[in-house]
Amino acid sequence: MTELPPCDVAIIGAGIAGTALALALSGHGLRIVLIEAQGTERTALPAALSLESFDPRVVALNPRSRGVLQGLDAWQAVADYRLCAYRHMTVWDAEGTGAIDFDSADVNVEALGYIVENRALVAALLHRLAACADVRVLAPESLAGCERGAEGSMALTLASGARLRCGLVVAADGALSRVRELLAFRTREWDYGHHAIVATVQVEHPHQATAWQRFLPSGPLAFLPLPSTASAHYCSIVWSLQSARVEGLQALDEAGFCAALERAFEGRLGRVQACSRRYAFPLRQRHAVDYIQPGAVLVADAAHTIHPLAGQGINLGLQDVAVLVEELLRAAQRGEPLGSVEVLRRYQRRRKGENLAMMAAMDGFKRLFEQPALPLRWLRNAGLRGVDRAGPLKHQLMRQAMGLGAAKAMQ
Repeated sequence: MTELPPCDVAIIGAGIAGTALALALSGHGLRIVLIEAQGTERTALPAALSLESFDPRVVALNPRSRGVLQGLDAWQAVADYRLCAYRHMTVWDAEGTGAIDFDSADVNVEALGYIVENRALVAALLHRLAACADVRVLAPESLAGCERGAEGSMALTLASGARLRCGLVVAADGALSRVRELLAFRTREWDYGHHAIVATVQVEHPHQATAWQRFLPSGPLAFLPLPSTASAHYCSIVWSLQSARVEGLQALDEAGFCAALERAFEGRLGRVQACSRRYAFPLRQRHAVDYIQPGAVLVADAAHTIHPLAGQGINLGLQDVAVLVEELLRAAQRGEPLGSVEVLRRYQRRRKGENLAMMAAMDGFKRLFEQPALPLRWLRNAGLRGVDRAGPLKHQLMRQAMGLGAAKAMQ
């Protein structure tokens, strides 16, 4: 069995959170290993603007997350490739007249957020990582075992048979985290009974740099703006539906699906002219009871998964990374063991409350808009109209969603 050189931090998962964490820790005298089950080779990104050239997976980054990425020198590569800033957001209830509109000018920012293709963001982070001599990347490689060794170290067994000792193992390996499973982190979770359909669509009218969301009794439908041309207007859709309805929609041909989508969206952008390949995935909320154990810590989707209706999952994950970096570098300066519970508890204390609050809010919104009872429909429509007219409250909600006013780590 091969014994690899030991490291201070072993990060499992080279997605957005894991790669961002490795970048942020680089250059501070730490030995870092990044382990990824898939390859980390960077492939050429498509230059053409066409229906099938977009990654069906997009993320909605708020200004706070943009600051994190700027601090990692990864933002400019994303901007140089392509993204779509949205300056407006329109939300309305399908079961009434309630609606609310947000505008970036109301809080004096250039954009409420940015729609970015997942692969473009990963490519930008990996490009930066290639210049980090103190980050050792093992890929393709996966975790087979994880146990505590002597003097508080963690002993990792890899699928290749190699062994690696580290002071801290970071689970950045997603919602189905292998680290979380191996170390028996407890979670609270429930199935929403919904699936989300994601795809790229071409619409008749310009999207007006607006993120659109309609709350239907069957679930929320979002149209997110993508880079477009003068003659071709594109959006990414996220359509959350009861699982029983998804199979029928997925069985429709392109024309049938576009027609159903157009009706569900009330034709706000004219005809839905074309649709890319559609993907559907189940929606499940999950939250780790604790994010930490001696020598191990969970970040991003490994710690919490959230309903996608407000696109906050990636933003919460990047803030996990930013706060963990702050605490680990502070501990390193003080000579504290990085895997000590005292160090990791400071991270958990700073992140758990915000994550739980956002998860509860999103779950509450989802459940409220599913209620068919007439009094509740009246109340939620009146509430939307009231918030839309209440300037200070509306601005506070906008700033909270954008992450403004909170600590801006890694900037």
